[in-house]
Amino acid sequence: MQALTVTPRRPGTVSVSNLAEPVRADGELLVDGVAIGLCGTDREIAAGLYGWTPPESPYLVIGHESLGRVRQAPPASSFAPGDLVVGVVRRPDPEPCGACARGEFDMCRNGRYRERGIKELHGYGSQRWTVEEEFAVALDPSLERVGVLVEPTSVVAKAWEQVDLIGGRSWFEPKRVLVTGAGPIGLLAALIGVQRGLDTHVLDRVSDGPKPRLVRSLGATYHNRDIASVARELQPDIVIEATGAAPVVSAVLRNTTAYGITCLTGVSSHGRRLSVDIGAVNREIVLDNDVVVGSVNAGLRHYRQATEILAKADRCWLSAMITKRVGIDRVCEAFRPHPEDVKVVVDLEDGLG
Repeated sequence: MQALTVTPRRPGTVSVSNLAEPVRADGELLVDGVAIGLCGTDREIAAGLYGWTPPESPYLVIGHESLGRVRQAPPASSFAPGDLVVGVVRRPDPEPCGACARGEFDMCRNGRYRERGIKELHGYGSQRWTVEEEFAVALDPSLERVGVLVEPTSVVAKAWEQVDLIGGRSWFEPKRVLVTGAGPIGLLAALIGVQRGLDTHVLDRVSDGPKPRLVRSLGATYHNRDIASVARELQPDIVIEATGAAPVVSAVLRNTTAYGITCLTGVSSHGRRLSVDIGAVNREIVLDNDVVVGSVNAGLRHYRQATEILAKADRCWLSAMITKRVGIDRVCEAFRPHPEDVKVVVDLEDGLG
């Protein structure tokens, strides 16, 4: 079978390799790969900046945004051949910390978790793969064309869950959300804001192309002006920050309404410095009972929430998020950035591209 492999920490090593067919172990599903989505993490791995091979393997099969179709299932399984599934990315560490031992592996305390296609476990970027039944999530058949969006949606579902938990400290009836960044995470965060009936605003740098169109067709408001001005005018109750850009983070922290909640989902780059009056930020957070929280990865329940979120969404809008599809034989094209790319997908089977 064909698979997308890379030698982590060595740039330019992404290739299509011929590998042996996987063997299904007890309690596992054997899955035909349908497609994978690519994100910034995949591009960092391809650039040699990130990634770890499984023990005793010279390569890593990439792909953590999965979509597959069950070929074989264990006896008495809740899955059947033909079912659409996605595989959960993270696994608890071998000697689990307190969080991992309780199924909260997205909140791992010691960092010894493993991740499919990223850290010490082969990913889903192959024409066949296996997954433990307890780490597989079923999809409605109508989501076949957009099922690769489940994993990024699970990340956003967790972020919104954190907002809800924090807001529950006291009376909390938010009216307005500002999402910074109109990449896949930002757009999916905006989708949830609209589904919740919130006045939803999205800020990004571009002035035209698919991002503004997607935001407006969602029924949200698009901005590409200075972030400090936009945040100051809006005074959002909730901010979902999806850029990781230090100036954006600084601006939103100073411009939420009282009891505002800012959830950081973007990871900032190393080596970039920004002068911030941390005393003023501290004063604002303390006196307004504001909260800043970071959120990364997702647990099993967030994947299930993601399938429900996508099932309620307009299929045409979801499809429009996928701005490029390439076959596995043209994978190098998927890693070439294009200004109008939103979500790039690699098809793993014939007839879907």
